[in-house]
Amino acid sequence: MTAEPTHYVQQNQPEGVPPLELTGERTLPDVPEENYWYQRHLVVYRWIREHVAGLKVIDMASGEGYGANVLADSAREVVGVEANPEAFVHAVARYPRVRFERSLVETYTEDADAITFLQTIEHVHDPDAVLENFKRSAPVAFVSTPNVLTLAPEGAERSGNPWHIKEYRLHEFRELCEAHYDEVEILGLYHARKLLWHEKAIRHAAWDAIHPRLGITRRFYDWFVPAISVRDFALRPADDRALDFLAVCRQRP
Repeated sequence: MTAEPTHYVQQNQPEGVPPLELTGERTLPDVPEENYWYQRHLVVYRWIREHVAGLKVIDMASGEGYGANVLADSAREVVGVEANPEAFVHAVARYPRVRFERSLVETYTEDADAITFLQTIEHVHDPDAVLENFKRSAPVAFVSTPNVLTLAPEGAERSGNPWHIKEYRLHEFRELCEAHYDEVEILGLYHARKLLWHEKAIRHAAWDAIHPRLGITRRFYDWFVPAISVRDFALRPADDRALDFLAVCRQRP
């Protein structure tokens, strides 16, 4: 017999908000099994939030909408741009302080002070055209993407994620951004606190071989994954060991 595929759906949504199903195309809050990836994305949105206070921001490919809502804590105005109809309907219902527009990142333009485009450039067919389009709206863009060297299995050229068209190494991502912006600073996201200890346990203490023998795999990760928070990640200047890259791109007047 073939095992039925596992379906994960958002839990405990407010009344009138349709829950989204986890497909692998975008990360979601309120799915305990997805918490690692949600926190990994959330920490970057929170860092950007501190750098867009009082500004108008467009969150391109805003997905479920949680990131645009974080930016709204400090920004003067936030516009979320999302093409997927289910995600768009969910975001409009859940985050009323953000204005959402259903459109494509390749063509949407609106005057703003900054653009965010997180964990999505690896999904697009023509990243050069996308970055050029962003420049028509705002002089600053925050763009993030996973590091293929830490995302893909060791020795593999790509991760195998079916939604990804191009996965970047640090020098490739820097060259892409510098081809379109005058100033580019690239930060890297790294494990910290308990995630760093977990990473070291896997690398040096053969943890992945130990927990199955002890029969504690499910119990341990049922506790560990929901306990991950933004404090278990750190942003600093990027190198090839980063989990994700965050490019801060600026165009001079």
